[in-house]
Amino acid sequence: MFLNIRAVLFDLDGTLIDSAPDLGAAADKMRTDRGLPSLPLERYRPMAGAGARGMLAEAFGLAPDHPDFAVMREEFFKNYESSMTVHTTVFDGVPEMVSELLGRQLAWGVVTNKMARFTDPLTRMIPVFASAGAVVSGDSTPHSKPHPAPLLEAAARLGVDPQHCIYVGDDERDIVAGLAAGMGTVAATYGYLGAKSNPLEWGAHAAIKSPSELLQLLRTA
Repeated sequence: MFLNIRAVLFDLDGTLIDSAPDLGAAADKMRTDRGLPSLPLERYRPMAGAGARGMLAEAFGLAPDHPDFAVMREEFFKNYESSMTVHTTVFDGVPEMVSELLGRQLAWGVVTNKMARFTDPLTRMIPVFASAGAVVSGDSTPHSKPHPAPLLEAAARLGVDPQHCIYVGDDERDIVAGLAAGMGTVAATYGYLGAKSNPLEWGAHAAIKSPSELLQLLRTA
């Protein structure tokens, strides 16, 4: 299925790390600070892949076109910034997956729509990212996903032609970006899938239910 692969790129939230507890807590603090009742994590988790937009929509029904959105988003950002790794963990199997990629002399990196303001300190605090050859954030290039620019930037940083890369993500925009960049694409179905998401309709070359399944795909490549 995937031939001559030299690098694997990953989305971050919902693909490599489970950051929903800390994202949800940042939004929920805004509710409790206003005297509103706390919401359970299960309410926030499906929206975690949408970042501030998803968290504020769940916590307050707030859309980006609301006049208070920018101010509320910055409050959310400050809450999250102060507690990014309290409950965030890498998904089971990710360290082993990264170890095998390195053992096979495959480069790897991260392409996320998360702003560098959060991505850089977060990846520095989690040991598995020390071996990542590229970390590209949502504001690292003029365009964010689903535009292919961030993926092409990551491939360039790794010195690998995009056609020899795989991109793995848990959102349709990840697959759209990967296809547009000319990369192999893998849908991570264990991530933050919204209720209306059907990864089988995204057009990915393959789908996995756990990080270890990616290794199985690569072993048969």
